[in-house]
Amino acid sequence: MTWILICHLAVSAFLLVVALNITLNWGVFVAPRSRRFEKRDAPLVSILVPARNEARRIAPCLRSLLAQDYPNFEIIVLDDRSEDETARTVLDLGFMREKSSAHRLIEGQTLPPGWIGKNWACHQLAAEARGRYLLFTDADTVHEASALGACVGHAMDTGASLLSAWPRQLTETWSEKAVIPLVYLLLLGALPHRLLHRLQRRPEYARRMSAKWLATLGAANGQYVLFERGAYEHIGGHAAVRDHLVEDVALARLVAGRVAEGMRLINCDGSRLVRCRMYTSLPELWEGFTKNLRAAFSESAGTFWLFGALQAAGLVLPFVWAILPWVNGRWWWLPVVQVAWLYALRAVLAARFRTSWAGVWLHPVGQALSLVIGLNSWRLSSQRGVTWKGRTYRMSEPPAPTLDPVAGEGETAP
Repeated sequence: MTWILICHLAVSAFLLVVALNITLNWGVFVAPRSRRFEKRDAPLVSILVPARNEARRIAPCLRSLLAQDYPNFEIIVLDDRSEDETARTVLDLGFMREKSSAHRLIEGQTLPPGWIGKNWACHQLAAEARGRYLLFTDADTVHEASALGACVGHAMDTGASLLSAWPRQLTETWSEKAVIPLVYLLLLGALPHRLLHRLQRRPEYARRMSAKWLATLGAANGQYVLFERGAYEHIGGHAAVRDHLVEDVALARLVAGRVAEGMRLINCDGSRLVRCRMYTSLPELWEGFTKNLRAAFSESAGTFWLFGALQAAGLVLPFVWAILPWVNGRWWWLPVVQVAWLYALRAVLAARFRTSWAGVWLHPVGQALSLVIGLNSWRLSSQRGVTWKGRTYRMSEPPAPTLDPVAGEGETAP
């Protein structure tokens, strides 16, 4: 058995594991069903929208939230010291500054040391909220009228402490189409939703495991995070993850780590209820994923490198082998099968989540680009820090922006 055959068998085994995990997760990653509530049966939901320089995108979001057919909700928007017309846009939609108003705009306070900007904004929003449920959603999302009722009903039916609906990701430029749909390959191919589902149904099994290990099973999408208020307060809310750049994953891990106590983390398919265009250009995409990729593995640099190596070997290398058939000798057909298998997996996910078909064919380009962005994320996180919305954060120390007369508000002083 030659070394090239050993490599091919290892990659094939990796792809089979990914396919098996997708199959196992398929049935538990469900779409919430539409549900109508009478007002007397509908718990108050506080819809909380942090907004920093979102004048271009926030109006469709708020219009869709105002149109929800759920009968009992309030909307609170926090203007996080925006430098554009975000506040004016919100007020023009009928939002008020009065605390007694059901739909209101509040001004964000100065970012204190030790906090990430979004986490501080969400912390302030939660303090203003009156609801039994707290829905944190991004300003670039657009919601179907039935979305809130469906997700609240699903949270109540499943006893969710935290429910995260994963929206449909809209893409227009080539870089968006190539990179963003990879989120779904990670979502169902790498995350253990089936295992977490089983442990939440049988918490006696979870009690045999360490909370630290259980926490590694957690994930969420910050574009749509619905908390039961008691659970949010029990884990410490956003204050507990104040310095984490990927707060959605950090919050999910806090919930997953308490599965043995009866808490429940529910991830579900929100692709027919909510849609989002995360980024609108390659520079935006580059900056956004640079901020997130290293931070998602903040507890373990080794896991970051292992995950990157597995992606390179299992999701990119087959394409390299396929275009260099002479390297494979008599095993030339194996990378052809691997490439076909990868395209089949991507096609299945594209059909389910209604992502761009161009993204399927661009898989090797998107995967290679994501690895390059990951390296850039490591480089900047280890050096001067990553930048997001005019603020710079370092991982080597508490990543809080500081105020400096030279650096300017919201940037980390050298």
